[in-house]
Amino acid sequence: MAAMTRGFCGPNHTATAQMAEYYAARARNGVGLILTEGTIVHRAGDGYNNVPHIETDDQTESWRQVTDAVHAERGRIFCQLWHCGRISHPDYTAGPSPLSSTSRAAEGVNRQNNKPYGQPRAMETADIEAVICQFVAAARNAMTAGFDGVELHGGHGYLIDQFFDARVNDRTDDYGGSVPNRCRFGLQVVGRVLEAVGPSAVMVRISPSRDMGGLYDWPDLQEMLNYLLPELRVLGLRMLDVSCANADYYTTSGRVVRMIRPVWKDLLIGGASLSREQAEAELSEGLLDMVTWGRALLANPDMPRRLRAGTPLAEFSRDMLSTLV
Repeated sequence: MAAMTRGFCGPNHTATAQMAEYYAARARNGVGLILTEGTIVHRAGDGYNNVPHIETDDQTESWRQVTDAVHAERGRIFCQLWHCGRISHPDYTAGPSPLSSTSRAAEGVNRQNNKPYGQPRAMETADIEAVICQFVAAARNAMTAGFDGVELHGGHGYLIDQFFDARVNDRTDDYGGSVPNRCRFGLQVVGRVLEAVGPSAVMVRISPSRDMGGLYDWPDLQEMLNYLLPELRVLGLRMLDVSCANADYYTTSGRVVRMIRPVWKDLLIGGASLSREQAEAELSEGLLDMVTWGRALLANPDMPRRLRAGTPLAEFSRDMLSTLV
């Protein structure tokens, strides 16, 4: 199950019994691995209303009901750790300005308050170290809460991706300019989290193609992949989740997965809106090792059973986003 922001957390950004049942229902029906909705590592990294956090003791403890419910159904669940960076607004952060690799605001408006994205403050070296520590603390909290692992959100134009992308990252220090410099922050986050919780408990999501914050393909896509992916492996990472704008980037006629696979030989996860036939083709060719589904699992909590039985799937409707079922 792919990570999907739902916006139904409890008071003080805690997880709820309703969230526990939502995730448990997918495990009950045969989903092997669940990636939670994006979960904020620190209040200064929030970007939306009513999204869960995993910063405080109360927030951490609230997630225990979720992990217990999923494990009772013999499922496995990773917590997606999230810092929104400049894809935010001061309405949601703990300070007057969001943090980012840059001081330039993202294009467009926040989809919840319909206000232009906030003017970010370019992170200084002390900010970078503080945010790395926030990711590490959140990863440790996730393991304390009973998660089987964590996924570091390095895609969709959020904070780590704001360092990766040359069109956003306009720094002139060790964290900007060249491909190795732009990868430095993300690699430091991954390395420190791996040290904290171990390689069997860490996955990273990247999105070489996306439509958040006015961004599309990385402009130096192949160069980025050729540098970043081997460096992730050197650190000890063995699980990679590639998120793309649409199914064309995954299917055998697409290009992104075919660019990644020669460089990344370990566990590769992806999916977007693949049909069953497309997913089976990706798996049989070895382009993906696991397939994720998102909205299809909102419409069909019993999707694995339906796929095994050949039962037609219910169509996703945006009305389904208004409730947590």
